[in-house]
Amino acid sequence: MIRIERNPSRDKWEALCRRPATDNPLVRERVEAILSRVKGQGDAALRELSLEIEGRPMEAIEVTEAEIQAACEAVSPAVKEAVAHAERAIRAFHEAQQPREICVFTSPGVRCIQRPVPIGRVGLYIPGGSAPLFSTVLMLAVPASIARCPEVILCTPAGKDGRVCPEVLFTASCCGIRRIFKLGGAQAIAAMAYGTESVPRVDKIFGPGNQYVTTAKQLLSAATVAIDMPAGPSEVMVMADGTTPPAFAAADLLSQAEHGPDSQVMLVCESAGTCESILAEVERQTALLPRSVIALQALDKSRAFVFDSLEDRIAFANAYAPEHLIIATKDAWKVADGITAAGSVFVGPYTPESAGDYASGTNHTLPTCGWARSFSGVNLDSFYRKMTLQEITPEGLRGLSGTIITMAEAEGLQAHANAVKVRL
Repeated sequence: MIRIERNPSRDKWEALCRRPATDNPLVRERVEAILSRVKGQGDAALRELSLEIEGRPMEAIEVTEAEIQAACEAVSPAVKEAVAHAERAIRAFHEAQQPREICVFTSPGVRCIQRPVPIGRVGLYIPGGSAPLFSTVLMLAVPASIARCPEVILCTPAGKDGRVCPEVLFTASCCGIRRIFKLGGAQAIAAMAYGTESVPRVDKIFGPGNQYVTTAKQLLSAATVAIDMPAGPSEVMVMADGTTPPAFAAADLLSQAEHGPDSQVMLVCESAGTCESILAEVERQTALLPRSVIALQALDKSRAFVFDSLEDRIAFANAYAPEHLIIATKDAWKVADGITAAGSVFVGPYTPESAGDYASGTNHTLPTCGWARSFSGVNLDSFYRKMTLQEITPEGLRGLSGTIITMAEAEGLQAHANAVKVRL
């Protein structure tokens, strides 16, 4: 179970904030081989990999309209209503993020413009496995539709029966996605990055996944395709004190621990008593979970901390830079105002992390592994690129000419200077 650290000195924080090791050279080697095969052989490689990895032949790579229709009919009315409710909240929050065109006259006769342009073709990856994340469809497809990306495709693995999770297909259909491919793992990422006979090549790939998916995205982002962000296993930090109901904090910790055995949860408290009562509740609730085996594996990689000083608690949270940060303490907003590094912050005892995962409206595709210090989670801007334009009149160029020529010649770039001189 979780080990408690009491007032660790700051020189130990870096080691204590380290995530479980995920860099596996065997995984990288396997992924590189998959990428090479898909790049060179296209659909043929996808079919061969389906047999090798999933143990089943791939009859059709793309989901048919009939399959989408059948899935929509199979989804329960309760799930349909929940998806509609979540979609409205996510849409409302992301529509408020609309970027605007900026036009500035930086000097007389010199006009500079920044124009948001939707990314032309985006690829969404939705994990399958033991917990098909149809909520992630909403988190990615809704902002893509608001941004009016001209083409959106989706890859998600099929089950052993060759069918895609009905809830994934239904949610994709609700978001207007019509091109869906029965592809999972590194081969799905490769297909979207390189393009195959069936799968169009995309400009940017979004979505979480296991270590094979994550490694494929990282390798391909170096030279082939843009990705949403670097990401690894899911994580949460809960900040608690004597006002925090232990059952609330324990449930929040376990909501991430059940994601996978490589997830990590962190508890930060003001006293040993608070910490111990929450950990006792974690143990009680874990025994009741259907995914308790997975949660226990994650808890083995997790930690609890007691810091006497509020300043240290806030500083340690910023040092860890969690994907999710829950502040369930007295004066929670005072604490939140001191947070500078977190993917998404959940303020107050009645703001569970699962609300952000599904229906509050914020996006749940967030940076992990400390990347929250430098990356944002997915938002509407993720689906745009910002293009600049400029127009200069003859008078405007005369006003800039001395500056341009002097700087260009000082850098030894005479042709740059000549491009101004010839116009004068």
